[in-house]
Amino acid sequence: MQRRQAATISGMTAELEAKNDFLDSLSTKISRYLSPQIYRSIFSGQKDVTIHTERKKLTIFFSDIQNFTGITERLQPEQITRLLNDYFTEMSKVALAHGGTIDKFIGDAMLVFFGDPETRGDAEDAKACLRMAIEMQHRIAGLNAAWRQTGIEDPFRVRMGINTGFCNVGNFGSNDRMDYTIIGAEANLAARLQSIAEPGHIVVSYETYALVRDIVVAQQLNPIAMKGISREVNPYAIRSVLDSTGKSVEVFSEHLAGLDFYFNAGMIDSTDAKHVRNVLEDALKALSKQEDA
Repeated sequence: MQRRQAATISGMTAELEAKNDFLDSLSTKISRYLSPQIYRSIFSGQKDVTIHTERKKLTIFFSDIQNFTGITERLQPEQITRLLNDYFTEMSKVALAHGGTIDKFIGDAMLVFFGDPETRGDAEDAKACLRMAIEMQHRIAGLNAAWRQTGIEDPFRVRMGINTGFCNVGNFGSNDRMDYTIIGAEANLAARLQSIAEPGHIVVSYETYALVRDIVVAQQLNPIAMKGISREVNPYAIRSVLDSTGKSVEVFSEHLAGLDFYFNAGMIDSTDAKHVRNVLEDALKALSKQEDA
């Protein structure tokens, strides 16, 4: 009797462990389709899987690769797939490190927002978003350098837009199929700001600029009008950021035939400064010889 009971219990335990392993595997797979913050809030019971939205003040980030259609015409589909997956992988790492909620990938575009389901306050959310965008541009420069070594002549140049405003956020869709996302004119404005940014640069709305003005140097651009936005939109192009001492750290980014340049003095260690200076001086000497020839 005891042996039979022990065997029964052992069998039930093995079956339970197998089911737990299956659920863990399934949970891990599902997590790949959701932003970590959304995944945690659902599986912790903080949010129900029902059609429900809230109106919240968010900082919204939108990025787009310049002339992506032209790039796809020059490269093979397998190359495009690899580059785009590498790009989104690196951008996602940066977004999550800064606390951003990754909404979706739309072709070659990326939508991220700050302020839901977790928030650190309007100003801190906006600053986190801006720091994320600056680090993304730095990572893109590194990716481009690596891709050129593999024979990709003209990789990605990315425009970025950031806006702060009220949106509806939550589960949209039907009882059978839902999508946790944001909807509203303020989200569309982030995409519009991206479209007027120079490749490799970031443009923010005044609402975002007002929250981050103590850590950036920015240039005001011409006002723009946008359908669905009653006010006149005043964009600002980010020119440099301020370090912890309040000193301006300029970021230079440019790409031309024969030039792939990204320079952020604030990210260069003092031990490397002399080497960087020598490289820049050698480059200027080579350019002078070319001009004199």
